[in-house]
Amino acid sequence: MATVLVVEDDPFVRSALIRHLSDAGHAVRSVGTALEALREVAQVGCDLVILDLGLPDLDGSEALKMIRGLTNVPVIISTARDEEAEIVRLLNDGADDYLIKPFSGEHLSARMAAVLRRAGAGASPAAQLLRVGGLYIDLQRREAALDGARLDLTRREFDLLAFLAARPGVVVPRKELLAEVWRQTYGGDQTIDVHLSWLRRKLGETASNPRYLHTVRGVGVKLEAPPDAGSPTPADAGRERHR
Repeated sequence: MATVLVVEDDPFVRSALIRHLSDAGHAVRSVGTALEALREVAQVGCDLVILDLGLPDLDGSEALKMIRGLTNVPVIISTARDEEAEIVRLLNDGADDYLIKPFSGEHLSARMAAVLRRAGAGASPAAQLLRVGGLYIDLQRREAALDGARLDLTRREFDLLAFLAARPGVVVPRKELLAEVWRQTYGGDQTIDVHLSWLRRKLGETASNPRYLHTVRGVGVKLEAPPDAGSPTPADAGRERHR
């Protein structure tokens, strides 16, 4: 079960969300303004935020950007706005998922389970550590290292690397990457290519001379260890974190 922060100014909607989440066994805190939400995230923390866009003090889209400046906690947008351009913008700004009001408690629970599963919440410590050759990825700390050297990754680069590293040697279709990493169901080839290019640069490779990231033309992308790759230990990565 997760600790959930509900950010909703409508008292009836907020009460309904709190009741459903509590009945499902989650620990729930709630606030009615963006500033209260930022204070909660910064000072207390949580496993997931359900964020309404129509807040009285600050638009939820701006609150989302500010939350992203503080933490990588998963955020599900709760909104009555159903314009495609708005939804795409919110996802690109860091939202992990969205729900169009009105929605059922069962729909919310399913979306929460998917988001928390991707974030690794509730997984055992061992399941949150990924190693592929010289790559070491700590899902809980959201840290990655290559041959003992820490990688400076953006949020999306880390998500992409972790998603591929959890499936070593498997060719992942671009549509699956778009759906699971970007939470989009259409377009996005250029976005994927750009992020792959940035990620390759940080891994010290290129598309023409790949080591870990391999593009299979017309199919997708796979991550696999090169034959000469070493295998760092958790202690190696831990020492790197504390440098």
